[in-house]
Amino acid sequence: MSGSIKTVGVIGAGTMGAAIAQKCAQEGFRVVLNDRSATFVERGLASLEKSLAEGVERKVFTEQEARDIRGRIHGSFQGADLAPCDLVVEAIFEDLEVKKAMFARLSAIVRPDTIIATNTSSFSVTELARSVSNRERFCGLHFFYHAAKNRLVEIIPGMDTSRETIQALKRFAFESGKDAILCSDRPGFAVNRFFVPWLNEAARLLEEGIVGEDIAAATAAIDVICQSVFQIGMGPFALMNATGVPIAYHSERTLEALGEAYKVSTLLRDQASKNEPWQISTAPATLAPDAEQTIRDRMLGIVFFVCGEILAEQVCTAAELNRGARIGLAWRKGPVELMQNAGKVEVDRLVGTIADRYHSTVPNGLQHAFEPMQFVKLDQSGSTAVITFERPEDMNALNEVVISQLAKCFATANRDSEINQIIITGSGKAFVAGADIGFFIKNIRSGNIDRILSFTERAQSVFDEIDHSSKRVVALLNGLTLGGGLELALCADEIYALPGTQLSFPETGIGIYPGLGGTQRTTRRTGKGIAKYLIFTGDMLKAADAAKISLVDRVIPRDEYFEMLQGNLPGVPERQAAKVTHPWNSIGQLFAEVPVAKLVSNEPIADGLFSDDVERLRKRVRQKAPLALRTAERLVEEERGCASELEFLPEIFQTQDALLGLSSIGKKVTFTGS
Repeated sequence: MSGSIKTVGVIGAGTMGAAIAQKCAQEGFRVVLNDRSATFVERGLASLEKSLAEGVERKVFTEQEARDIRGRIHGSFQGADLAPCDLVVEAIFEDLEVKKAMFARLSAIVRPDTIIATNTSSFSVTELARSVSNRERFCGLHFFYHAAKNRLVEIIPGMDTSRETIQALKRFAFESGKDAILCSDRPGFAVNRFFVPWLNEAARLLEEGIVGEDIAAATAAIDVICQSVFQIGMGPFALMNATGVPIAYHSERTLEALGEAYKVSTLLRDQASKNEPWQISTAPATLAPDAEQTIRDRMLGIVFFVCGEILAEQVCTAAELNRGARIGLAWRKGPVELMQNAGKVEVDRLVGTIADRYHSTVPNGLQHAFEPMQFVKLDQSGSTAVITFERPEDMNALNEVVISQLAKCFATANRDSEINQIIITGSGKAFVAGADIGFFIKNIRSGNIDRILSFTERAQSVFDEIDHSSKRVVALLNGLTLGGGLELALCADEIYALPGTQLSFPETGIGIYPGLGGTQRTTRRTGKGIAKYLIFTGDMLKAADAAKISLVDRVIPRDEYFEMLQGNLPGVPERQAAKVTHPWNSIGQLFAEVPVAKLVSNEPIADGLFSDDVERLRKRVRQKAPLALRTAERLVEEERGCASELEFLPEIFQTQDALLGLSSIGKKVTFTGS
């Protein structure tokens, strides 16, 4: 395939296919939605149009945006219409022979370099690839329901899939707004491998009568316990009802060859054959403590058992396995986090019980769940090192582990004599969306302010190494760049941003101030006035506006972003003093000349000096934490270097405003200055 993917074919206009088509069109791809008859195509387009209308109603899209999305989708029941596609995704029903026949026909229609992908959730990608010519361009691309909304996609290479195909699909996933995990070609891949047995185990518990004979009350009780244990919104029976009981049954059947632990529940089989939803009462059964403990142990145990096998077989990394549950299933904590929280002794007990029950051996991959998950990755392309934050489930937020891994990756690249330029970027929707707020809240409440100070000192040290590296350091901003993420970007020699990037210093709105160099490096780039404006208001800037005030060097298109990741960087731009124009020069003048005490007061400001937005800006500043504002102003004015920010952290993190702001993200609060 030459160049990037521009036109996507989707075969199968059912629920999944229509949703895949919608998502691709939303992200700007041209789409051919194909099925075997006009009736099926029309039905799929009607479903898609209904989804778009709901999006307009919820204000996800404007009416014009919805029309533009629909305009990029062409319905077709002729195979020849797929010929121009750069990528074709198969999303038909799960019948192995039907899929093979379809792929054989398709490979004769499309170009030899067109990537062909299967959305199968159960069949071997390698086996399906035997039906196409040029097997190196065939791959698994498993989307999750609802594909227009769910960000997870599994990329599953077959035995012959080329590296170029994998890279192209990783890029496609990024461009189509998906968070991809790379899986080996094993039954169930990563997420369904543990999720479907979890559903099946619930049916087994019901079948065994552990909860009692009232089926509706029993299903409700199991759902309630699972919601509590796994911190999820829907239990296994409600989830099966939402997606269809037969889907769970057929998915589990494909896993049965893996051993007795995967054997389909008789009750699940019977319910699927009736094609009826589970009865779930609004009044859950009252359980004895031992029954509740049994349900908890079995449901956790089956997940831990299967995840141990996944890690032993190296289907994916522990971080990707955890990410799959967090993003694809909306679990608050992934299975690896659940294992780490439970502890090795408890995990061994739970898994041992499952292994004994199903006459299996304890998987030897459990130890990998207790190793640090990798959230920062280092790659090399010629003389270019690329450091990528890979924690999209938490918007790549900084914590102690992430900072430690960033330090290690950067040090490795920095001391490598073959590398002369280092790129830092993110995965998912964010570059880095600040620091991990939960870390701050936990340590404030426990009175462990010293740990916050140690974290900040360590992060400042790492940022200082990046700032003073003799190599060319480039920040490529791919999405939300907030707080500590913006402070990290400011350490780079150059900052480039994708058009959808948004930047902000939200700290004074949550009771604190930028403590990783934000008050100092921003001033150097933009001048004091604009630096104060950014910190005092917390306004969210679009990439284009950030470029106008020299906060970023240039806004770049997606194609150039990927060229840069391959090491094809532009010439070093000549750094000049920030040149801003109205209204930015007026905003800079306002914040440079008027002290924060006057900004937050009701005292009038001289007429004629500034823009009509002065009162809006003053109102924004009045909403921030008073002590945080005064401290930030002092730091900007004194310009004593990044280390000066550490001096006031003990005071700021012990204020009521800090705890209130940090624990009320997204809510309107009134700061008291205490």
